[in-house]
Amino acid sequence: MFIVNNYATAIIFCIITMLCWGSWANTQKLAEKTWRFELFYWDYVIGIWLFSVISALTLGSFGLHGRPFTEDLMQADSANISSALWGGVIFNAANILFSAAIAIAGMAVAFPLGIGVALILGVILNYAVSQKGDPLFIFAGVALITLAIVFNAVAYKRAHGGNKKVSTRAIALCLLAGLLMSFFYRFIAASMDIDNFEHPQIGKMTPYTAVFIFSTGIFLSNFIFNTLLIKKPFSGEPTSYAAYFRGKPATHLTGVMGGLIWGLGNSLNLIAAGKAGPAISYGLGQGATLVAALWGVFIWKEFKHSAKPVNKLLIWMFTFFIVGLALIIYAGK
Repeated sequence: MFIVNNYATAIIFCIITMLCWGSWANTQKLAEKTWRFELFYWDYVIGIWLFSVISALTLGSFGLHGRPFTEDLMQADSANISSALWGGVIFNAANILFSAAIAIAGMAVAFPLGIGVALILGVILNYAVSQKGDPLFIFAGVALITLAIVFNAVAYKRAHGGNKKVSTRAIALCLLAGLLMSFFYRFIAASMDIDNFEHPQIGKMTPYTAVFIFSTGIFLSNFIFNTLLIKKPFSGEPTSYAAYFRGKPATHLTGVMGGLIWGLGNSLNLIAAGKAGPAISYGLGQGATLVAALWGVFIWKEFKHSAKPVNKLLIWMFTFFIVGLALIIYAGK
């Protein structure tokens, strides 16, 4: 299987993760014009699962290092399989809440609140279990990225003149999603031999197998979570599976593409975790908040015609973000 052998490559993979995790929601934004997010979400989950299969049967099965996917899956013990499955269930619950928050409040509100909470708590949890990297630089970087998220939220509020109110329900969804999101990564990492992908411990899994089991957990739990949501949505009228199957192929493909993008980022992040450590790998990946902000600024024009004070806030936001990322990257050296 393919293994990352140096820290520089691991960092590149984490940056790609950040781009993927910060970009997948654009497919939801494109689909929401004609498609309910509950229906979009099924295609998104299918995309995540498909990528895990493709990754496992290609990069996870060829090469001279580590155990190939099928051999690794057969030897994995039940405790580690269960851990990765639970990671998928927890992630799915968090991501459904997060997707609902995006549908209600938009990317510019959901990402800073939801992923901001996930970033802070997730880095603390992952570092507590696997202490790779200098904690001073890791947490200084997280603090600056958190500050950048705050600047992003303030800039958004000022750009809309304080007139665009966010409901209490949307804020609650964001915070609960962020809390759950901070836990899922730990369950996947616990199922792998994070310190030795080349000769993993018996019973533990390689990243490719762990991602497949994790994605299967997402897929299976979606029959419960998303079915409930289809019948009792957070906003709007209930929809149905009949409406899902009436969707156009291009509409379904948009959701699947979103899942493929997120799945690519997730796989690369876990492959990188062996060299970078879970805290650094997860922390860089969750810098996705500011990637989403870039989409909002330059593509979706969410800050169009903003006053100079707002533009200054955006400059500070990107400055703190870049410096924060640099500190997290330096922490692993």
